[in-house]
Amino acid sequence: MKISYNWLKRYLPVTLSADEAAALLTGTGLEVEGLEKVESIRGGLHGVVIGKVLTCVEHPNSDHLHITTVDVGSADPLHVVCGASNVAAGQKVLVATIGTTLYFGDDAVQIKKSKIRGELSEGMICAEDELGIGTSHAGIMVLPEEAQIGMTAREYLSITDDYVFEIGLTPNRTDATSHIGVARELRAAMISAGYHHVPDLSYPGIEEFNVDNLSLDIPVIVEDKEACPRYSGVSISGVTVSDSPEWLRISLQAIGIRPINNIVDITNFVLMETGQPLHAFDAQQIIGHKVVVKKLEKDSVFVTLDGVERKLSGQDLMICNEKDGMCIAGVFGGEKSGVSSSTTTVFLESACFDPATIRKTGKFHGLHTDASFRYERGSDPAITVYALKRAALLIKEIAGGSVSSNVYDIQSKPIQKAEVEVDYNRMNTFIGQPIPTSKVLEVLSAMEYEIISRTDEKVKVAVPTNRVDVTREVDVIEDILRVYGYNNIEIGSRYTASHSSAPKPDSERLRNMISEMLTGAGFSEIMTLSLTTSQLCDEFVWVDQQLNVTLVNPLSRELNVMRQNLLFSSLDTVRMNVNRKRSDMMVYEFGRVYRRNPSVSEEAPVTKRFTEELKLSLLVTGNLNANTWHGKAAPSDFFTLRKYVQDILTRLGYSSDDVTLKQEALPMFSQGVKIVIKNQEVGIVGIVSNKLQKYFDLKQPVFYAELSWEKLMKAHKMGMVTFEPLAKYPEVKRDLAMVIPHDITFATLKQVAYQTEPKLLKSVDLFDVYEGDSIEAGQKSYALSFILLDTTKTLTDTAIDKTMQRLIKAYEDKVGAIIRK
Repeated sequence: MKISYNWLKRYLPVTLSADEAAALLTGTGLEVEGLEKVESIRGGLHGVVIGKVLTCVEHPNSDHLHITTVDVGSADPLHVVCGASNVAAGQKVLVATIGTTLYFGDDAVQIKKSKIRGELSEGMICAEDELGIGTSHAGIMVLPEEAQIGMTAREYLSITDDYVFEIGLTPNRTDATSHIGVARELRAAMISAGYHHVPDLSYPGIEEFNVDNLSLDIPVIVEDKEACPRYSGVSISGVTVSDSPEWLRISLQAIGIRPINNIVDITNFVLMETGQPLHAFDAQQIIGHKVVVKKLEKDSVFVTLDGVERKLSGQDLMICNEKDGMCIAGVFGGEKSGVSSSTTTVFLESACFDPATIRKTGKFHGLHTDASFRYERGSDPAITVYALKRAALLIKEIAGGSVSSNVYDIQSKPIQKAEVEVDYNRMNTFIGQPIPTSKVLEVLSAMEYEIISRTDEKVKVAVPTNRVDVTREVDVIEDILRVYGYNNIEIGSRYTASHSSAPKPDSERLRNMISEMLTGAGFSEIMTLSLTTSQLCDEFVWVDQQLNVTLVNPLSRELNVMRQNLLFSSLDTVRMNVNRKRSDMMVYEFGRVYRRNPSVSEEAPVTKRFTEELKLSLLVTGNLNANTWHGKAAPSDFFTLRKYVQDILTRLGYSSDDVTLKQEALPMFSQGVKIVIKNQEVGIVGIVSNKLQKYFDLKQPVFYAELSWEKLMKAHKMGMVTFEPLAKYPEVKRDLAMVIPHDITFATLKQVAYQTEPKLLKSVDLFDVYEGDSIEAGQKSYALSFILLDTTKTLTDTAIDKTMQRLIKAYEDKVGAIIRK
C-alpha cells in the first residue's frame, strides 16, 4: 500500500525526514518496503529561475528568432536566443539556466551554452508546456510584474517534493489502510521513542455539514442485516462533474491512483484518507428512488462497470434499486451505477459489510479492488457517517451542489467497543522483561485505547473500533510491545534448549541426498501448486471424484480441489516450457498429494477423514543432449527414466533383489510398470498416454515416474556403509542368446538366473533385443551377458560350463526359452 508523506503530514505536521519516519513505522510492524521520491513536476524545475527581459532585438540571421538579455539576479545578464513571438523587453519570465534538465515526454534535454545561427545563447526562456506545468505553447510564460527576479521557479510555484512509502501490510492491520491510520501509528511510535512536542492527530472537521433541503430523498432498506451491519447514505443535487483541482489530482497521482473526475476522485481521496470505502451513484439511475441492500437469486445476470456480464452466486450482497441490482456490495460497481459527465445528482454510500461475505464474492468473481481489500479484512463500523459527511463537504466545495436529504444510517445493532483486561505480570512474562506501567499507559493512550479502569496489577481498556483484530489480552499485549519497540527487549544471558533426535531413517536427510543426486544428474527441481481443478475428474475417469479434497472457499474454479497426484501439475509445467521453446526437460518434485477417505464419517477427526502423502515425481521429455559438432542429440526414452528410478532406489539402499517391476495396464500410461518392494507397491513408471498428451497440448513423448516417499521410508533399511576388498580372482563373462515368448520380461529372466545360481552369479545384463522376420510371431530374441565370480578360487572351464548348463536348463523349463547357437 502506498502512503504519501506530504498527505500524511496534513494530519500529523511532523518535521521528521522520510527516512526517520520509515524507520519508526517499520519498527511498529508497518514494514516500509520501499521509499520513493516523487516530484509533482518531473525534474522539479531545478535550475529554472525568474528573470526580467532587459532588451529584445531581432536575430540578424533569422526571420523569427530574437536576441534577448535577461537579468536573473546574477552579476551579468544572460544572452538568450528566443523563438517565441510574444517575447518583449520588460517582461518577467521563467528562464532555464545552463545545466537545467527539462523533460519533453520521455526525452530529457539538458540546457547547454551554445550558438544559435551564430549568436550566443546562455539559457532558455520557457513556455508552460516546456516546464511541464501546463499544455500551452502559444508563447513564453509571462509572469506578473511583482515576481521577484532571481527567485527559483520551485519557490514561486510552490513546488515541493514528496516521498511515497510502500508499506507491506499484514492482513490484520486494516486500521493502517489509510493516511490517518498510518499517521496515528507514526505518532504513537514517536511518543514511545521519546520525541518531544509530538503534535496531536488532526482529523478533518465535519462541523459545517448540514442538510440544505429535502428535494432528493432516497430511502434505504437493508434486507440482509447480517451481511450489512451498517449502511449510511445521503443525496446531493446540483453537482457539476468536471476535472478535479490540481491539489486533489497531485495527491492521488502520488500514490498511483489515476484521476477520473471530481466526484470519483473525492470518494477515492476519502478512502485513502480515512480507510472507509465510498461509492457515488448517479441518482437519476436509481429506479424508483429507493436503495435496497439484499442478495439476488443464483445465476442472476449482472453487468459490472468494466462491461463484463457476470452470473451471481446467490450469496453475493447487492446494492439494488427498486427493480435491478446496481452494484456488487463492497466489490465492484455496475455498468449504470457510476458517475458520468452528465450527472447532476448523486447518492453517496458509506457502509460496513461482513468481511466473509465480501471475501467470498471477490474470490468467486475474481475481483479485487481497493474497497474489497479493506472490507475483506474488516472495516471500522464507527466511521461510516463521518466519512460520508467528509465526502459530502468536499463535493460541495469542489463540485458545487447542496445536500438534499437527511443522512440515512441503518445499523443492525449498536456499535460496542471490545473490552479487554491486561494483567501486567502476565504481560511481562509473555514479553520476557518488565515494561514500566507508565510506559504501558502512554502507549495505550497514543494508540487511542480508552482506559476503563486500572489497578496496580491490571488495566482494563476499550479497544478502538478500527482495531477489529484486537479481541484478546494477547492482542493488546502485542500492540503494546510493537509500539514500545521489539528492539528495546534485551536478549537474555540464559539460553534454554532441548535436545532432540531425528527419527530413523532421517527422511529429510535422505530427501536432500536424492535431490542432490538428481540435480547432479541434470534434473531441475520444480515446485507446483497443491491446488488443481475438479474438471480433471470429468476428463479422466480414473481420477476418483469421491477422493477429492474440495475447498470450501476456493481461490477460483480452476483451483477448487487438492491434487491427488503430481502428474497433472508436472505436465502443466512441461506445457508452459514447451510453449516457450524449451522442449528438452528433466524435472523432479517432492510434493504432497491429498485424498478424502469416503468411508469415514464426517463426524470423525479430520486426520481420519483425509490422507496426506509425500511423493517424488520424475519427468523426462525431449532430447538428453543437444546437437553438437561431435555428436547428434540422443532422445530420451522409457529406459532413460527407469535407469534414474533404479539409481534412486539403489542410493536408498535397495538391492536388485528387493525391487520387482510388474508390467500392468495403467490408465495414465500407454505403457508402464509398477515398482514393487517386499510385495508393496511403491511407485509407477511409464510413457504418458496419448490422451493426456493431447489434453495438455504436448506433441512429444513424455516419460513419467511417481514414487511414494513415505512407503520408501517405511521399507528403508540402509545401515552402515560397508567396504569390500577387490576380488583376488578374475571375473568370467559369458553370453547367452535365446528366443522367448513375447510376454516374458527381462526382470523375469534376471530372477530365474539368480534363483538358479545364487553363489557365483554377480550380475546379469541385457545387451540385445531382436524382433523380426526370422523370429516367429509372438516371440522375441534376447541376448544376455552373465558375470561369474568365485571369491575363493579361480573358476575353471568345467565349473563355468556346468553353471551355464544349469542356466540354460532353467530358462528352457521355466520360460520356454529356445537357446540360439
